[in-house]
Amino acid sequence: MVKELNQIYNMDCLDGMREIGDKTVDLTVTSPPYDNLREYKGYKGYSLDFVNLTHELFRITKVGGVVVWVVGDAIIDGSESGTSFKQALYFKEIGFNLHDTMIYQKNCYPFPPSNRYFGVFEYMFVFSKNTPKTTNLIRVKTKNKEFNPHSTNRQENGNTIVQKYECGKYSRIKDNIWKYDVGYNKSTKDEIAYDHPATFPEQLANDHIISWSNKGDLVMDPFMGSGTTAKMAIINERNFIGFEISKEYCDIANTRIKNAQSQGKIGTWF
Repeated sequence: MVKELNQIYNMDCLDGMREIGDKTVDLTVTSPPYDNLREYKGYKGYSLDFVNLTHELFRITKVGGVVVWVVGDAIIDGSESGTSFKQALYFKEIGFNLHDTMIYQKNCYPFPPSNRYFGVFEYMFVFSKNTPKTTNLIRVKTKNKEFNPHSTNRQENGNTIVQKYECGKYSRIKDNIWKYDVGYNKSTKDEIAYDHPATFPEQLANDHIISWSNKGDLVMDPFMGSGTTAKMAIINERNFIGFEISKEYCDIANTRIKNAQSQGKIGTWF
């Protein structure tokens, strides 16, 4: 049985989640393998059982818990696959709220496509089981206390009213387009992490963890990969659990976790 926290289990995530109790996980932060955009070691012949996966996510997520689903689309026969939208709508169909549709913008220089604009973003769908129980929204600095006396708000009847909107004294809530530097020595300083083909930025995981969970909460990543979600959970004093089907990637993640655990806390039990 999967019982111990702060572990990554080398197993299929669907099998692992089936051993987790109902309403156990506070937050999931993950980027699943989608549209065969990357070649992952240990995933030969692997097919994402999306339907059963989402039902397990719903079952094990606490009421008020959040799932952050980072996903994009492949270009197939000249058309974007639409996988991201299809998955988002299915999450809603089984009972999740689509709390926010966020953008992960990559600060990079991609290869130019032949007939379309540079693709530099992925979606970060924030699903919640009912209303999120935790919203520690990140704020960004402003130069001074800002007022906009000309802001308008459109009413249901189509009329608009002028409102005096205070942005905040020296800070405001961050917008939902998050831009991160990506690539070698930017997503992370852990050189070993780049043996995985799709490491997302540590800051991305960090920002979602502090936004949708509190210290001591349980953070899960069913596709743990190089261990970024686990590392940032440790640094932010959260418990974690994860699954990774590739033994090689488990070894990478465990190396990163071992280095981070001296700063974090060893968790409790289910």
